Order: sequence, then C-alpha cells, then structure tokens
Amino acid sequence: MKYAIICGSQREDSQSLKVARYIENQIKALFPESETYLLELATANVPFWDPSIWAGAEKWKQIWSPIAAELQSCDAVIPITPEWAGMATPMLKNFFLLASGKEIGHKPGMIVSVSSGRGGAYPINELRTSSYKNNQLCYIPEHLVIRFVTERLNEAEAVGEDDAITRERIDYALNVLEVYAKAFQGIRASEVIYNDKFKFGM
Repeated sequence: MKYAIICGSQREDSQSLKVARYIENQIKALFPESETYLLELATANVPFWDPSIWAGAEKWKQIWSPIAAELQSCDAVIPITPEWAGMATPMLKNFFLLASGKEIGHKPGMIVSVSSGRGGAYPINELRTSSYKNNQLCYIPEHLVIRFVTERLNEAEAVGEDDAITRERIDYALNVLEVYAKAFQGIRASEVIYNDKFKFGM
C-alpha cells in the first residue's frame, strides 16, 4: 500500500507540514509494509493551471509528470490544508485542477484540515464539495480537523490529554483509510469504471 500525502500550505516549514510529517511517520509505524509519497506544495513549484497542460506543454512535462507518476503509484490520498479565511489554500485547489482520474481516480481520500484555533471545519466542506468531480477521487466519511495545532504533535510523546486524543484519532482515521485503500484496489481492477466517454463527473 502506498499513501500520497499532499501538504497544501503555501508556507515553508508550516504547521501543516508538521502534521503531514507526523502522519507520514504514523503510517510507517502502523503499516510497516507501506510506502509514502509526501508532496509539499510550498516548495514543489507547481504552476497554476492553464490550458497548455492539455496540449502537453514542456513546462508540464518537466514539473507535473514526475508528480503524476508518483500519484499513479499510490493507493490513497491525504490532502492537508490550513484554513485560510475559511477556505482551503489556492495551491491545494490548483492541485485538484491538475490531478486527473489517471492519477487519483477511484482512490480513497481522507481530508485533514489544520487550524491554529477552534476553526478548521470549512475546508472540509469545501474540498468535499468541489475538489473531486473530474479527478474522481473518493473521499471517505472519516476526516481530521487538527485544532490548536501549535500545541499538538510537537513531541515524541503526547503532552496532555488533548494531544493524546488527537494522536489517537489520527491512528483511528489512518486505520479506516487503510481498509478503504485495500478495498478500492478491487474497484480499480474492474473494467467498468474506465470509460473515456464518461471520464468526468456530472
């Protein structure tokens, strides 16, 4: 099993990246046979979408093709975003414009939202509503909201009850995602879901 972790923050060394690295380490701890691919959008220099991607322009071959190859090899996708003014980041929304069904279609996705305070719910709704249609990523019912993130996941061991509960919830969610990822391998093996005539959602 291979997991793609997409860190959507546009800041380097962000709290979202801290969460991404924690999740990556937990995947390796919980599922030693698994692999991970961590894409940090703040440093990946992925251009914003334009129609030249359809024509196979050189800039997309150089920048997006290696990312696409990694995504194709993954079995599940974990997008992570801070909440900025109640929204997911532009770079993460851009990622979902660029990713096609060939890369992430019919794979389970689990959204992780990050907030420095009590927020974090709005990006969950936004991504569930508008980020999956053409790429056909399938969000599972489980998601994570990491609130008061500056106080969470900072040490090797939990510091206080809230940090401990956050870590326990992450482990639970990752176990749920793994079950979906295994099941969706069978779905992708079916010829029924691949039809170029109806490759986009309605």
